[in-house]
Amino acid sequence: MKQFSQFILSFIVVGLIYTVLVKPFFTDDTGTVTLYKDSVIIPNARLLIATFNSDEKALGGNSLQYNWENCQLASQLFQQQPDAKTRFWCEKGAYKE
Repeated sequence: MKQFSQFILSFIVVGLIYTVLVKPFFTDDTGTVTLYKDSVIIPNARLLIATFNSDEKALGGNSLQYNWENCQLASQLFQQQPDAKTRFWCEKGAYKE
């Protein structure tokens, strides 16, 4: 019985985390996500690599989620290159300097 109670409590906690932290991020369907990288030469650089702004929708989601997932995949692929010395990351929204 104790294990079942812990399972239910874990399920509730995960649901709350999803509701408070994850779901609000994807409910704003502006859709645009931007991929950036830093520089080994320029301090605090935010260099534009790509903008993801497809109107396609993720299965059960929206275009923001679709673009976010594609940006994350691209970021990981760039980062996994053997000679990559810079950091790649995605941000919600259009390019900002």
